[in-house]
Amino acid sequence: MGEQNKYSINLEPKFGFLELIDVAQLVSACGERWFNQTLCRVNDAVVRVGVMQGEFHWHKHDEEDEFFFTLQGELLVDLEGSTVALKPMQGFTVPKGVVHRTRAPERTAILMVERGSVKPTGD
Repeated sequence: MGEQNKYSINLEPKFGFLELIDVAQLVSACGERWFNQTLCRVNDAVVRVGVMQGEFHWHKHDEEDEFFFTLQGELLVDLEGSTVALKPMQGFTVPKGVVHRTRAPERTAILMVERGSVKPTGD
């Protein structure tokens, strides 16, 4: 299996305007090891939920910033030369062009906000 096939990434928004989004229910129903679902669009951005355990590959986004917000568990954001640990209710923004990877030593749920044009696996 190729590296990027380890990830379940769903780019189509699951919810439209004026629909209730129950993030807790989506997280509890997820049985995958690395899951990413676009929840909705907000102007030119998308909001995604991620449920993960393990590590993503090193990558960067040439044109888009990426915001991570931990809901449960711990998300590690590796940058070249440092690591930022995000506990529940903590957020962090990686600016465009910065090489990074995310890791979750335990089952972790996060929200991500990024421009809708972003390719989640990197440029």
